[in-house]
Amino acid sequence: MSRATFPAAARLHRPTEFAAALAGRRIARGAFFVVTAHLRQATDLAVFSDTSVIPCARLGLIMAKRFAHHASTRNALKRVVREAFRARRHDLPPSDFVVRLHKPITSLSLTQLKLAARQEADAHFLRARR
Repeated sequence: MSRATFPAAARLHRPTEFAAALAGRRIARGAFFVVTAHLRQATDLAVFSDTSVIPCARLGLIMAKRFAHHASTRNALKRVVREAFRARRHDLPPSDFVVRLHKPITSLSLTQLKLAARQEADAHFLRARR
């Protein structure tokens, strides 16, 4: 069993990577998030002479300020989604996933928001696994 970490190789870094993932199909939509994914093909992966490179699921997050006005709210949502992804990333197909906040955050306490966001993120990643 491999460790459930979140290395740099499991993150989307460049705007072109985000654009490709956002152009993919929408996997799920919930109360807070929309999840889109782009399945990575062998041609999308960099060709290395090292054969130990294993394609893995990667995550990108978009938490717009217009939907979550406070930085503490945006940061809490990102932490929760990253943790849900980290726990399931070895079970996911080798795709680029983008989780985007699509609705303004109502007046919930931060604790209630974290619990609701974690339940939704877990459900989305469970659905993406199928």
